[in-house]
Amino acid sequence: MQQYLARKPFDLYALHLFHLVVKHRSFTRAAREAGLSQSALTRQMQSLEERLGLALINRTTRSVEITEAGLFLAAEAARLIGGVASALDGLQAEFGSVRPEVRVSVSRTLAMAHMPGLFHANHQRHPEVVCRISYNTSSSILTALDAGEINVGVMCPPSPLPDSIKVTHRFKDAFELIAPAMIAAKAPVKRAEPFRLWMAQQPWLHIDSSTHTGKNLRRWMKRQHLDLQPTMELDSFDLIINLVASGFGLAFVPRRALALYRRKESIVTLPFPERFERDVVAVTRKHRKQTQHVQRFVSNILF
Repeated sequence: MQQYLARKPFDLYALHLFHLVVKHRSFTRAAREAGLSQSALTRQMQSLEERLGLALINRTTRSVEITEAGLFLAAEAARLIGGVASALDGLQAEFGSVRPEVRVSVSRTLAMAHMPGLFHANHQRHPEVVCRISYNTSSSILTALDAGEINVGVMCPPSPLPDSIKVTHRFKDAFELIAPAMIAAKAPVKRAEPFRLWMAQQPWLHIDSSTHTGKNLRRWMKRQHLDLQPTMELDSFDLIINLVASGFGLAFVPRRALALYRRKESIVTLPFPERFERDVVAVTRKHRKQTQHVQRFVSNILF
């Protein structure tokens, strides 16, 4: 075993750097996160490839592509790094003197009104636990879970979810059609065809089409025969609601996201015969023992 390890490049630091390159698809961004110069990171990757005798990365002036061998190693590296991170978290939680923490990454398409259900109960019951919260895309959340960079992810899930991921909570997030009050006053809502024609003539704000919510919403709109081209695409429903209230156009938004908006008189909810719903899930990593404070946090989620 010692001879095997001496010959093989399973250096956790090198694997961590390789994981960063795969995560960012950029030597510049990976080096920045690692606190290295770009040339130092390049030398580390070249050394890893030389010791393996395999090409892991194809790098051009514009992009970083991962080879098949690199993708295989990336998946295994994420599991190894995640396992070590989980072990160190458990060690600190049981024997360390630092405050316990839970690292949670939330999809950018969740609104501020979704947050109390995630954090309020745990904050009330266990104020000693620090919550470190980040906003990311769903794909970044899944990558971070695999690598042990976060404990819990909250997102609109892709289908299917990776086998390594476990859903702990799920709820249906219903959407409403909203419009600025002044524009909504002219909507012929009681007549179906004139209403659809009126909708097609209005400016629209859509959630970013690259997100899972954006893709699912557009598929639903297509089934409803709504060919509504956006004048703006944004990655935040809170911002969309504020822009609708300011007269920028119409939008489909989560009903829950409207709960915290104070200027409700400036927005009107318009009736629509069908309702779009998305799944929102809380996820953790399968087959990885969670520390007690992480388990408590997950059990305290209120959706």
